[in-house]
Amino acid sequence: MLGFRATPSSRLIPPLGAALLIATGSVLADETCQSPYMAKITGVEDFVYVWTLGVEGLGDSSDKLVTVDVREGSPTFGKPIHSASVGGRHEAHHGGFTDDRRRFWAAGLSDSTIFIFDVAIDPARPRLVKVIDDFVEKSGGAAGPHGAYALPGRMLIPSLSNRDGTGRAALVEYTNEGDHIATHWLPTDAMPNGARIEAKADGYGYDARVLPRRNVMLTSSFTGLENYMRPLGDLMKDGEAMQRFGQTMVLWDFHARQPRTVMSVPGVPLEIRWAWNPQHNYAFTSTALTSKLWLVHEDESGAWRAKDVADIGDPAKMPVPVDISLSADDRTLFVDTFMDGTTRVFDVTDPHKPKPIYEKKIGAQLNMVSQTWDGKRIYFTTSLLANWDKTGAENEQFLKAYTWDGKELAPRFTIDFTAERLGRPHMMAFGAASLDPN
Repeated sequence: MLGFRATPSSRLIPPLGAALLIATGSVLADETCQSPYMAKITGVEDFVYVWTLGVEGLGDSSDKLVTVDVREGSPTFGKPIHSASVGGRHEAHHGGFTDDRRRFWAAGLSDSTIFIFDVAIDPARPRLVKVIDDFVEKSGGAAGPHGAYALPGRMLIPSLSNRDGTGRAALVEYTNEGDHIATHWLPTDAMPNGARIEAKADGYGYDARVLPRRNVMLTSSFTGLENYMRPLGDLMKDGEAMQRFGQTMVLWDFHARQPRTVMSVPGVPLEIRWAWNPQHNYAFTSTALTSKLWLVHEDESGAWRAKDVADIGDPAKMPVPVDISLSADDRTLFVDTFMDGTTRVFDVTDPHKPKPIYEKKIGAQLNMVSQTWDGKRIYFTTSLLANWDKTGAENEQFLKAYTWDGKELAPRFTIDFTAERLGRPHMMAFGAASLDPN
């Protein structure tokens, strides 16, 4: 028992209890993209935390963690009620809770700074309690921490780059208290680290997700700091730089932290989403430059394979698939495309043959999508990277909430982050008003 007050709207259950509820079909409200090692919210989420990029001259100009009240009937429903600034702009990107959900880790890509917030004492008002500013030094040269993924008693931090600004990346482990434990470099052609290489091993990193019951971890690939901090228009005109993007996914022996196979997945595979059903041994990703859905699956012989299974859009029109969200029942997949601001929904009941069933333009640009375990509420944000967001009237910066009945998205509320002088909203996480598991 964590010892915090109880509330009627939501509560926490520990990871093993969460797994039991998932297996027995009970409804959870938490996000479907979470680590299986993390305590889950039951009931309905009370808050949405938004890790937000600061904009010079807008509010305090700093990156911040914004709390949005999503409690139905609250006088501040659908409004930002608190922001915890970190001082300065660090290219706020991704983050995640510790396994006990007491702290939220948020990463900055530009200077490799990690910010740790306490979300247990007062969940409505997260408080910055620690800053890790020696990530590059302690990791042995990794740079660009890309969020945080909960493991038992520790956090896994995928990096996007290294101290030279080039693509080779690493997985970096910390204790929940913020002490460095280990660094595991992604395999390259020159240093495969024992991995079997299908075509090439480029060493790029992005996401990392674990399927504990099969003792496997997947990592995906993006590009180095020298590319992702560049203005997108300039980057796309540089043919040589455009060759320096990830074309691989790595399958790891999770317990040994040993890369087993470097799979060929052309087109920059980004977010990874494992299926939740205990009989489903597969994960989805999308490729940003080739606009395809890919399936990584275990075949009947026990071998893991990757194959493209659906087109998301015309790659010549550069829709740029970014975030994806798989429903808790493994039946539907939301896919956001940045350039056309559209979310697309696929029926993935047969994961080898996804079928498009719905699409909706959410805004001029679109990035992250988070859906609840019960599948009834969907949240969207807009910012991709500060130098990659659109300009002028199309530089929309919002959090939008919808209900989803399986057929149609219906608006709940919209927050204009520019009008609120908050910045560029990026990654979302759901919060509970109580951390008492009872």
